[in-house]
Amino acid sequence: MPLALVGSAIASGIMNALAGGGTFCRMRRDVNVTKQEGTMMKHRLLISVVTMALAGTAICLADEKPKPASKAGAPAGMPSQEEMTKAWMAAGTPGEAHKKLEPMVGSFTVATKMWMDSAKPPEESTGTAESKWALGGRFVEERVEGTAMGQPFTGVGYTGYDNYKKKYVGTWMDSMGTMIMNSAGEADASGKKFTFWSTIDDVIMKKAAKVKGVMTVVDDDHHTYEMWSPAPDGKMFKSLEVQYTRKK
Repeated sequence: MPLALVGSAIASGIMNALAGGGTFCRMRRDVNVTKQEGTMMKHRLLISVVTMALAGTAICLADEKPKPASKAGAPAGMPSQEEMTKAWMAAGTPGEAHKKLEPMVGSFTVATKMWMDSAKPPEESTGTAESKWALGGRFVEERVEGTAMGQPFTGVGYTGYDNYKKKYVGTWMDSMGTMIMNSAGEADASGKKFTFWSTIDDVIMKKAAKVKGVMTVVDDDHHTYEMWSPAPDGKMFKSLEVQYTRKK
């Protein structure tokens, strides 16, 4: 019971006691009871009302017991500090899934083919890629230098594994745009083929487009990246192929 209601009950009891005491005294005066006896009776009645109100308050407060705390003093329904620490450690520690990205770390030459139209020959170019582990083995940082469409090209990407989502994740940014491409995907049973899906902004058609990327580890010195994009009619076609060869 809220304390405001308890206080109201006490006040009401006191007022009723006073009113009742006055009536009682008038009745006693009617039968020749002295003023002193009437006053004493009024005080006894007032004390009784206050005592009962306080007793009721104690019972209400006793009923309002605090909710039990969970383990390690955490609020009910919340995990303990130990459980939270364990969950964060599991989510943030690199594991076997990250080690599968090791063949992509190093210095490589790259040979690129890019198709703007599936019915036409691709544009070809060459460049270099420098990849290294970042953030304590959690992500592979890749930096590519080369040419694209006759212009100097620079690209930066990160690939890792999200322990919480149980998916491989990636980002890519380059000098041909101002957007960031975010990817998420899975590896096959062999751990050598990674399939990613991304949503990018198609600035030509002015709408979002879903693209598919496949990274394949051929051996410790070679891997490829291929991309499929939607054509104007919505059909997917191969739009990019990058061949990585480790420098000796």
